Amino acid sequence: MKNLYKNNYLNSLYLIFLGALSSFSLPPYNYFIINFLTFSLFFIFLINRNQIVRKKFDYFKYGWLFGFGYFLVSLYWITIALTFDNSFKILIPISLILIPSFLAIFYGCALYVFSFFKKNKNTSLALIFSVLFGLIEFIRGNILTGFPWNLFVFSFSNSLEFIQILSILGTYSLNIICITFFLIPAIFILRKNKKEIFFCLIFILIGISFLVFGNLKLNKQNLISQKKNDFLIKVVSSKIDIKRFYNIDSEQKIIEDLIQLSKPNPHIATIFIWPEGILASTNLDDIKKYKDLFTKNFNDRHLIVLGINDEVLTNGKSKIYNSLAVVDNNLNIKYLYHKNKLVPFGEFLPLENYLSKLGLRSITHNYQSFSKSDTRDIINIKTEHLSMSFLPLICYEIIYSGKLYKNSNFNFIVNISEDGWFGSSIGPQQHFAHSIFRSIEEGKNIIRSTNNGISAYIDNKGRVIKKIESTQSGAIEINEYKNQKKTIFSKVGNKIFFYLLIIYISFIFFINKRSD
Repeated sequence: MKNLYKNNYLNSLYLIFLGALSSFSLPPYNYFIINFLTFSLFFIFLINRNQIVRKKFDYFKYGWLFGFGYFLVSLYWITIALTFDNSFKILIPISLILIPSFLAIFYGCALYVFSFFKKNKNTSLALIFSVLFGLIEFIRGNILTGFPWNLFVFSFSNSLEFIQILSILGTYSLNIICITFFLIPAIFILRKNKKEIFFCLIFILIGISFLVFGNLKLNKQNLISQKKNDFLIKVVSSKIDIKRFYNIDSEQKIIEDLIQLSKPNPHIATIFIWPEGILASTNLDDIKKYKDLFTKNFNDRHLIVLGINDEVLTNGKSKIYNSLAVVDNNLNIKYLYHKNKLVPFGEFLPLENYLSKLGLRSITHNYQSFSKSDTRDIINIKTEHLSMSFLPLICYEIIYSGKLYKNSNFNFIVNISEDGWFGSSIGPQQHFAHSIFRSIEEGKNIIRSTNNGISAYIDNKGRVIKKIESTQSGAIEINEYKNQKKTIFSKVGNKIFFYLLIIYISFIFFINKRSD
């Protein structure tokens, strides 16, 4: 009995270790080679347990343990957001364990279903494993508010040639294929006939074809001429201390710092893009108290894109929106967008009527949750001096793969963000990786302005043209860009993911039928 307990204890540590080790394949490390080791060892462990394990719930436990290690190490930085308010500090040890424990349930569910197929051949099991993990990742990215963070495919975020296939397949489809890639060493080790070697070669050739496709796409992009603007886009990246949320007296100094970084030239028509939520205690209704500051430094050849709260009174009830506004030098609102996707517990409190009675509240806005909008329209700037069309995305909204818009007639995706909640951790770099994926999927140039995060100009092939690290402040100037036709993925969206599932399931049936 003691030996059995000891074995279970060691197995648990082993699976947690494999999951934790896999997390180093993600940004900012990007040691994707690790996953070939960890996934193969994980898969071999499951195959070896097939003859021993009788309870299907044991497979749930295996998946949960792997997931717990994976999310514990890769998402520890979320708890840093709780360090800025003394009332939240007591929750740090709880959230450090609770968040990975909850997310690990998804992997546990995937392996629980996997246990029903354990009598299949190894190649069939590898495909089933890929389908179940790929599907559960899709569910995790869409259920409730969705949390598509740290999918395994992000291991390749530094491999631009390989991920150009995102323009056709999208993130979730490529994620399934990557999981299968990671299992190739296990299939080779466990092989019982030459057909399994042939299976490995097929997926190796698929990987090579992705690299060839990516190289061709990038080389073709080099031949496309740049389109020059007769105006300037300035992307401001600031290092304003996140503690400003608790110091209302610092706002004028914040605006002065942002103006200094912007360095407005009265003779050059310019669109200035400032980060999300730079004025934590001022909303659109009372921002004009700073009008003199803006009129002194900007003129009618300038527009400023900034993140700010908007308080709207509806049926006697106040609603607060995290917003992106385009204002002129007199602080007149020219265009306005209200955020669609909110961060759970960060921007809104789920089940607020009940949890607020326990003293809980959202992190980023006093005691009231933000409200969310259901519309996202293209912002078309048209003035005497300026002409620019862009899709607005605030912070977290950049992480969602799929149809971000209905009208594709725009040049840029503008993403403003506040990454200071996560300090100097790996969180801002993981957040930035999503921008690269969105640019390739949608075939759009991305402009990213952050406070305490990575600001950048990314072209429509995911190449970082200009970048300011999270440890720095400054401004990026853009006066030319390249256009691209709509990508296949931008037309079809995640329907491709379900087409790929059908292909995988068909292969599974084919393999099983041939082995009968």
